[in-house]
Amino acid sequence: MSGCTLFEGYYEEPQPQVVKLPPAEERPRLEPINRNYFTLVSPEQSVIGEPQLVFARDSDTFSDLAREYGLGYDELVAANPGIDPWLPGENTAILLPTQYVLPNVPHRGIVLNIASKRLFYFPEVAEGEAAYVMTYPIGIGRVGWDTPLGGAKVIAKARDPVWYVPASVRKEHAEAGDPIGSVVPAGPDNPLGKFVLKLDMPGYLIHGTNQPYGVGMRVSHGCVRLYPENIELLYSMVDTGEVVNIINKPYLAGWKGGELYFESHMPLEDDEVSPEEHLQKVFEFVGNTSGSFVDPAEQDKARTVASDAQGIPVRVLMADSVEVIERARVVRNTYEPDPDQPTLAEVREILDAPIDEEETAEPVANEESESSLD
Repeated sequence: MSGCTLFEGYYEEPQPQVVKLPPAEERPRLEPINRNYFTLVSPEQSVIGEPQLVFARDSDTFSDLAREYGLGYDELVAANPGIDPWLPGENTAILLPTQYVLPNVPHRGIVLNIASKRLFYFPEVAEGEAAYVMTYPIGIGRVGWDTPLGGAKVIAKARDPVWYVPASVRKEHAEAGDPIGSVVPAGPDNPLGKFVLKLDMPGYLIHGTNQPYGVGMRVSHGCVRLYPENIELLYSMVDTGEVVNIINKPYLAGWKGGELYFESHMPLEDDEVSPEEHLQKVFEFVGNTSGSFVDPAEQDKARTVASDAQGIPVRVLMADSVEVIERARVVRNTYEPDPDQPTLAEVREILDAPIDEEETAEPVANEESESSLD
């Protein structure tokens, strides 16, 4: 990470050694790891996955690669500063931030970390079965339309919901010369997608989308969006009554193999908690757990990683600027273009000007829905 060399000389004791690997372009191309599913070998496990490195083809964009490898657009942009997300270029190495520090909250039900724009689902398993976690990128509320924090429950589910458009949205569209009806039926034009989980927070939903290229960004009016394939699986697994914990943790710390990992995301621009306050909570947690982050020099190392905010867990006490690249799994490029996907210009328009539907409206299930959302 940039700036880590500023901290050379703080420690006299030997630092952990990084195994030096051949340059990434010389390593064999392996199969990608599972993009969503991770077994937990113990209740204490707090780091899952591993970083990956893929080489772009001439026509690949960050939007293409993000969905292929289970990421959001913003995650790829943060992890690859200086690379054009629309034209990375033939054979450009793209770092995939597919390693995650699990939030330090009860690992139960659905956990939504709006700061990292990521959902974690911890299904209940039978005694003797291995625990596991599933994780997906999410779209969250734009500035002024915050996704609320706190505990919630899933109180209803709907397949192929109908969207009743609020008067304020209809007026806005009419003034823009783009009139919209009061009801949007189920189908390809419905911004809620095919599956909806309704929360007991009035008006807030976890749902799919008809514009998946906005997943992983701040694009909604407060609801939580997933890729269509992700919400379909989640919908099939989650029952009504499932607990949901919505948190805002831009900085996360955990352990793997006895080593401390620190993951940093850019705090939301309208976050009422300062970055230093967020950091102090992490320092307190890590200090009470392992004794690290007590020394001011160690805290400075964490601040350096926090300022980079690339969303990739790093072995923060190593002060090695390339350690993530050296341990990244080099994988083959598995993205296959969809002939029916929007053009590059259309995708750019979607991402540069997020859609403007009012998602806090109540969706109503059609006659074939599994349950009603009255």
